[in-house]
Amino acid sequence: MKRGLFTILGVATGAVGTVVLAPVALTMAGFTSAGIAAGSLAASMMSSAAVASGGGVAAGSLVALLQSAGAAGLSAGAAAVVASVGGAAGAVVGGAADMLSHSNSPPSPPPSPPPPGGDQEEDEEEEEEMEMTQELMLKYVKQEHSEFVRFNKSRLKMDPLTLIATGAAAAGAIAAAPAVLAAAGFTAGGIAAGSVASTLISAAAVANGGGVAAGGVVAVLQSAGAAGIPLAGQAIVGAVGATLGAVASMASNGTV
Repeated sequence: MKRGLFTILGVATGAVGTVVLAPVALTMAGFTSAGIAAGSLAASMMSSAAVASGGGVAAGSLVALLQSAGAAGLSAGAAAVVASVGGAAGAVVGGAADMLSHSNSPPSPPPSPPPPGGDQEEDEEEEEEMEMTQELMLKYVKQEHSEFVRFNKSRLKMDPLTLIATGAAAAGAIAAAPAVLAAAGFTAGGIAAGSVASTLISAAAVANGGGVAAGGVVAVLQSAGAAGIPLAGQAIVGAVGATLGAVASMASNGTV
């Protein structure tokens, strides 16, 4: 299997998984759409925060931010942070899997010596050939071991750069997506005249006999431009950004 493939898969899976599972984790902790659940972890955190703040929960504090996310969903900024963390964690796990999958298996044992007997000169020649074969195999094992160690050392030096690139690309993709949609003409006020979006909607209408199909690419993009990118969309955007960041970093280091 090609080197770096597990790392790329880990980045994409981690970015998508964390964004999708974050609301579930918040609800399980007690940060729900109806408020803090009694007897939950969230209730304990809120109580501690109130004691520390003299009776109230400070605006902008961790408890306030978590409850806001539990009640209204993850914001674009929060989704970017979550995707970055998930992508970075996936890069670590995938990198470890890459290292394990490319560890070299020991070479096959040398062939068994011929049975005793026969011409003495032939036996001596065969013995010399056997010794040469063993020497060559020993050199091969040492060389392969050195290359494997050198490859793993290079990965250890590269990993921090990959993690940084993964997180930055995931956060950047989610943060930039609304601006890209608006620049393309998918705005809160509708399709902008003379834009890329207007060209796409015209082509979609022609292809569908005069209307734009619900659930089509144009309809989905305009919905995101008007109402914001939904959680599932943010997960996909973050995963794509994280994957591209990881691939770019690994390509620059020669590990993919």
